[in-house]
Amino acid sequence: MNWDDATDTDAAGERLVGSVADGEDQAVEAALRPKDLGEFIGQEKVREQLDLVLRAARARGATADHVLLSGAPGLGKTTLSMIIAAEMEAPIRITSGPAIQHAGDLAAILSSLQEGEVLFLDEIHRMSRPAEEMLYMAMEDFRVDVIVGKGPGATAIPLELPPFTLVGATTRAGLLPPPLRDRFGFTAQMEFYEPAELQRVVHRSAHLLDVEIDAHGAAEIAGRSRGTPRIANRLLRRVRDYAQVKADGVITRGIAEAALAVYEVDARGLDRLDRAVLEALLKLFGGGPVGLSTLSVAVGEERETVEEVAEPFLVREGLLARTPRGRVATPAAWAHLGLAPPRSQAAGNGQGDLFGA
Repeated sequence: MNWDDATDTDAAGERLVGSVADGEDQAVEAALRPKDLGEFIGQEKVREQLDLVLRAARARGATADHVLLSGAPGLGKTTLSMIIAAEMEAPIRITSGPAIQHAGDLAAILSSLQEGEVLFLDEIHRMSRPAEEMLYMAMEDFRVDVIVGKGPGATAIPLELPPFTLVGATTRAGLLPPPLRDRFGFTAQMEFYEPAELQRVVHRSAHLLDVEIDAHGAAEIAGRSRGTPRIANRLLRRVRDYAQVKADGVITRGIAEAALAVYEVDARGLDRLDRAVLEALLKLFGGGPVGLSTLSVAVGEERETVEEVAEPFLVREGLLARTPRGRVATPAAWAHLGLAPPRSQAAGNGQGDLFGA
């Protein structure tokens, strides 16, 4: 690989700071995944509450309550589902909402579950409505009605299910209908990680990957990881590659800075797309307000890419604000790019009113 030609994407063509796992991420995550709650780093409140739920269930000799895990991608929802199964000494079945498009798909899965088994349903908010309605009865009464035949002659055959634990994961809890949300006995909101927690994640992953790293190198990677362990592990792998090719294999702060500069991930975790949005907003439109459509054209990206990929992190970092008149840069954005804001950021800028937010 030519280091001078490197971009902000990894070998699979995904953003290096993207929170969605590709094939390489999934393989590495399987090796780095903690096996019990004691090994799991971060999410202190969630771990404490979940530990009580699981210990109480074991003491009663019963299956654990259904669990709903919500939060951004890459925070450990799948890992926690596997830990739940391990703590309950039960097998786990993994599927996702988009894979269940018919009630029959769900019935086939539920009818094959063993007693006490954990069913992990990722992206549960994307499940079809007929399957969702079948899930209500399965969660509450451990029973499903299988429809045989069509029309007036159709017959509902009740099918008893063994007790099981459903672990649902969602990145958009607001899309879950209240009847489904209410059937979960325990709901956990996964929060973004603090830099100190991510530093522990980086140290642990480096040890498992047999990578030598010092405290300053781990802190540098953690500080650019957007509060997400998945991104921290991905950056660690890329910095490891750089250290092996360009240095002696040891990751220090200087090596981490040099490697992430190659991959265009700056000190706050912004990549090429993030900076392109900020630079267009500041340099072309004086800081806004400017409409999303206009901003997207200026960046050369689709509207959905800017709105769903770049903006959430920029808003969370306090670099960009969404207003009724359009997108507006904050003082922190000007400072981050080393630019001086004009006296009136809205001067000479009417695009926000023309194209809307």
